[in-house]
Amino acid sequence: MGYDWPIDLLLVALLSEGHVLIEDVPGVGKTLMARTVARVWGLEFGRIQFTPDLLPSDVTGINVFDPEKRQFQFQPGPVFTNLLLADEINRATPRTQSALLECMQERQVTTSGTTRPVPRPFMAVATQNPVDMSGTFPLPAAQMDRFLLRIHLGYPGEADEFDLLTRHPSGANPEADVERVTEADAILRLQELVRSVHLSEELLHYAVRLVRATRERPELELGASPRSAIMLAGASRSLAFLRGRDYVIPDDVRDLLVPVLAHRLIPSRDSALRGRRPDLVLEDIVEEIPAPVDAS
Repeated sequence: MGYDWPIDLLLVALLSEGHVLIEDVPGVGKTLMARTVARVWGLEFGRIQFTPDLLPSDVTGINVFDPEKRQFQFQPGPVFTNLLLADEINRATPRTQSALLECMQERQVTTSGTTRPVPRPFMAVATQNPVDMSGTFPLPAAQMDRFLLRIHLGYPGEADEFDLLTRHPSGANPEADVERVTEADAILRLQELVRSVHLSEELLHYAVRLVRATRERPELELGASPRSAIMLAGASRSLAFLRGRDYVIPDDVRDLLVPVLAHRLIPSRDSALRGRRPDLVLEDIVEEIPAPVDAS
């Protein structure tokens, strides 16, 4: 389908225990991709369609009074799942958006003074449409920083789009021939293996230099946070693991720099007017900072 790299990034996020923001126009398969990979990985799937009238309790759950037991019973919200699709997250109010912060960062939900863990593994996949911004509430920097990766799908190539039409004619369900290949417990074991992937001290210094360089660029009003360096290192281990290695090389770090950092950076006003997007600044940084020659 031409989406090999976005699917790899979803796997990187899952193995890194991170979350993903998919930002693209309608109709390119954002929802279908999230639902399909959940089925393939054997994960329980939950979906929230974010709207302006959505309440935090619609996300996390609510205590309901049971007249027979004469006590309140907790009704879990859709966040109690393995893969949560937060569809069009920027259409909800900031108060509702913030309901996801605790479960994204701490893998738990606190309601009425009681803290409950969400199932493991847990990954949030949020989508937003960057074109139709009418009636939306842009995600604050604190929430954007919680996402390990931002993914752009783009349009498929001509051959891939033709293949889509021939294999899935109108009315056909693209998920019908998708089979489960693993289980949630296996994902947890893979996450443990990823932590043992070797990341040399030279590459750690390289990742730190890349992150710190974003704070010194005049084109950026806000550079990458220290959390960014931690996430870049963890994601690099996951990508090396997916590529069949037990050690990280510079290409793993470079390939993830834009997906991990670009959405955390805020361009200066002049840069925004000149079209100097954060991803372009990151590409310049990669060219300017030499990678370690022997860092495996």
